[in-house]
Amino acid sequence: MEKADIGIIGGSGLYSLLDNCKDIKIDTKYGKTSDSIKIGFIGKKKVAFIPRHSIKHDIPPMNVPYLANIEALDKLGVERVIATNAVGSLNLKYKPGDFVLFDQFINMSHRNDTFFDASKVVHISSADPYCEQLRDIAYKTGKRMELKIYDKANVVIINGPRFSTKAESKFFKSIGGDVINMTQYPEVVLAREKTMCYLGIGIVTDYDAGIYKNTKPVSSQEINEIFNKSISKLRKFIFNIVNEIPEQRTCICKNSLDNAEMTK
Repeated sequence: MEKADIGIIGGSGLYSLLDNCKDIKIDTKYGKTSDSIKIGFIGKKKVAFIPRHSIKHDIPPMNVPYLANIEALDKLGVERVIATNAVGSLNLKYKPGDFVLFDQFINMSHRNDTFFDASKVVHISSADPYCEQLRDIAYKTGKRMELKIYDKANVVIINGPRFSTKAESKFFKSIGGDVINMTQYPEVVLAREKTMCYLGIGIVTDYDAGIYKNTKPVSSQEINEIFNKSISKLRKFIFNIVNEIPEQRTCICKNSLDNAEMTK
């Protein structure tokens, strides 16, 4: 079995990150991964890349095989996951083209979100779902690169594939949402159940409908155009983050299953 230090989940624009990469397939009890997994190197670190929506981008948000993807990374020995997402802004200070690092989420989706659904009862803590060590590394890296970056963002996850109504956007903003996305959940909690560190990086592509007066409804084409403008920055950003990650984990993520199982 191949091994990897770090897993990356994102779009096809990240393929060029990996040197000497090859494709592998991993069977899981949860079915197939989104696509074949690319294994290669960033610097001296071995990295596994999964295109979340497949190379063809033909898997909609609600059908992404989240459990299979995280299970496959776990089989590869991955302890750290870096995930990238296009996000809409619910907060006027987060502008299109900005980078945000998620620190909290509000889940509004309806998906299978646990590996512990049969054999035993396990309650992991989701109080701080994103790895603080990785987020600190990413924020300092982004500042050195002079990116427009924020170290905190509460991401609201909707089921998709449709975009929100204006009323929904106003509601999500009113309950504390900063940005909105369709695929952050359940990835982050599944990684926590595997005691992985998880870093969520959002690229703001638009203001969500209804956030301020005269906001135009966004289209998929517009989102892709803004996201693609940031791809070169994102590749360099991830490359630099990976090279800054130390071997030792000092976060709480590795202990996420401690005292989590219900016993008599």
